[in-house]
Amino acid sequence: MSSHIFKSPLPDVEIPAIPLTDYVFAGADAWPDRPAMIDGGDGRTVTFAQLRDMISKLAGGLKARGFGPGKTLALMAPNTIEYAIVFHATGVCGATVTTINPTYGADEVRYQLNDAGASLVITVPAFVETATEAMADSPASEVIAVGTPEFEALYGEPLEQVALDVHNDVLVLPYSSGTTGLPKGVMLTHHNLVANLAQSSPMMDYGENEVALAALPFFHIYGMQVLMNGLLAEGITVVTMARFDMEQSLSLIQEHSVTQFFAVPPIVLGLAKHPAVDQFDVSSLRKVFCGAAPLGGELGEEAAARIGCPIVQGYGMTELSPISHATVGDNYKTGSSGYTAPNTEVRIIDDEGNDLGPDEPGEMLIRGPQVMKGYLSNADATAETLDADGWLHTGDVARIDAQDHMFIVDRVKELIKYKGFQVAPAELEALIVQHPAVADVAVIGIPEIEAGELPKAFVVLKPDTSASAEEIQAFVKAEVASYKQIRLVEFVSEIPKSASGKILRRFLRDRAST
Repeated sequence: MSSHIFKSPLPDVEIPAIPLTDYVFAGADAWPDRPAMIDGGDGRTVTFAQLRDMISKLAGGLKARGFGPGKTLALMAPNTIEYAIVFHATGVCGATVTTINPTYGADEVRYQLNDAGASLVITVPAFVETATEAMADSPASEVIAVGTPEFEALYGEPLEQVALDVHNDVLVLPYSSGTTGLPKGVMLTHHNLVANLAQSSPMMDYGENEVALAALPFFHIYGMQVLMNGLLAEGITVVTMARFDMEQSLSLIQEHSVTQFFAVPPIVLGLAKHPAVDQFDVSSLRKVFCGAAPLGGELGEEAAARIGCPIVQGYGMTELSPISHATVGDNYKTGSSGYTAPNTEVRIIDDEGNDLGPDEPGEMLIRGPQVMKGYLSNADATAETLDADGWLHTGDVARIDAQDHMFIVDRVKELIKYKGFQVAPAELEALIVQHPAVADVAVIGIPEIEAGELPKAFVVLKPDTSASAEEIQAFVKAEVASYKQIRLVEFVSEIPKSASGKILRRFLRDRAST
């Protein structure tokens, strides 16, 4: 079998074998008084020196409580300055952090606490009740809210980074559905994360005196690495938002002369269509970077023309820490996700596993130092995604042209992308089938311009029972986060069982489009 491996047109970079926090703050001595983070809500500001000092003291306090290697902390909060402090303090004391969506319901939180083995939850006051409820029947024994005396008491004597095996010790456990099934803990080591920051640095084209708006959540790998860690590592001031709001975003861009804005396709749609855009001065923007889901070329060009700056794309996955592709400088093509990252190899394969060449679409496989260690306590799922030769099977269909630009053209995996968030069909199917009137169910994503995809349920009812679409939607709404909610319901007499998941979902998508 012939082999064709695509590589980056950029030279490989040196990847230091150091802990993540050491890498992120390696240059901070050169800009100690520069604002590192600004709270977009109240304007509170911390410098790079202050941020590093608070991280060290919180790490010392955690260690004094017996928290360190082998322990996992659950961080369940919106974007705040303290998010970065807790995240990095956990790594400095040698422990692992699992990042939880703060809009999750108690059952969703409990699932992650149990799967990750988290013993301590740090959240904000608004989510203490949910976190406390979720702790029942979990290994977590304590919830502490940021901004309370209990949180302030966590700060202790400064702690230097504890010794680590950076290639094997897991720093963060974000949760991803991968290509199929329920959410799984993605084991990302210090080296995975450092490698991806080093690989991304020459691709992101940052200049001097940059200010970035962090409107995307830090609990998601995109916000965590590209925004929080990646920006701080470059000495860029990060303006945080607790939740995205278009008018507030525009106001903060104007107020802080933001130069870098990170988006997902629904935000770009807003930049193209929202009437408020014309009411604010966004001339400071140098670039808008869009990720998490494919962006239509025409939409990107429309928004770019309106705000007067380039809108470019990248590609990544939680399992890739996350970036494998990004647009570099002015080398932009409509619809392209950019170049392959340095130190990264890519294969495009057909259904039989044969390698394909330029401009031939097939499933994209990726190998490099950013590829995850594996899925936590799930050897089968790891083996399905990560083969023996180290190739990560992305589940996305792509092509790479003769000029090294990568384009996502389809998807093999079952995953639904709603406004950039992963929605696992299996998770929703397992929930809906518990409804007393439901005999069978299949969930797929239906294309929609604003959301990307809408979760739709095909439902088979039990004989002599009844249920409305609204009842099914309400049943789901009570149990899951807002982005996982069923937006469409269709009742059917049967769901074919002889088909594979891939064929079944294609059949249902074809049915939905007719």
